[in-house]
Amino acid sequence: MAVLRNTSALMHSTSSMFICMQRTSRMKRELELLSSEPPPGVSCWQMEGRLNELQAQIVGGSSTPYEGGVFTLEIQIPERYPFEPPKMRFLTPIYHPNIDNAGRICLDALKLPPKGAWRPSLNISTVLTSIQLLMSEPNPDDPLMADISSEFKYNKALYLEKAKKWTTEHAIQENKGCQTEEKSSLENKNKKTAQKREALSAQENLEQSKKVCM
Repeated sequence: MAVLRNTSALMHSTSSMFICMQRTSRMKRELELLSSEPPPGVSCWQMEGRLNELQAQIVGGSSTPYEGGVFTLEIQIPERYPFEPPKMRFLTPIYHPNIDNAGRICLDALKLPPKGAWRPSLNISTVLTSIQLLMSEPNPDDPLMADISSEFKYNKALYLEKAKKWTTEHAIQENKGCQTEEKSSLENKNKKTAQKREALSAQENLEQSKKVCM
């Protein structure tokens, strides 16, 4: 019995190592592809070099209430990936019938069969593209937020108004904040460069003055 238990433990350990190596190899290929050929309006990157923690951003589609917004998502890669789907949620608040207040997403591609449609042939890129499509085409018949689903079905104008307001408050303002920080950083850099030039110019004038005196 002890021999059987040891053999079983060894097989389990070997299997786990194989799955881990497979996940690492797969994720490296996926991240390279996402870096070189990202889907339009989508970007994705590692968090501090860790393959199991990613972040992504999706640009709100034109002619949708999310237009002009940049939405950040958190991605957790499970140990058994790609045999289990990634876990994704929105970090940026979004007013949507299929996305709740915690950022959780109701999407078949994020669930295993029989309730879901995840399969190992899918990848991070295809799921992010599916989420981008869900943002443009909500599914009110399978909602996470019943009140928003009801608005979408029976009072579309109110839904659009609220979704646009959330986008302006959360997805566009954050983006403006980043732009302001970048602008401020650039201004500081230019200021330092100007000060350095002035100092060099003053030093050159002093040296010229010394030469004239001599």
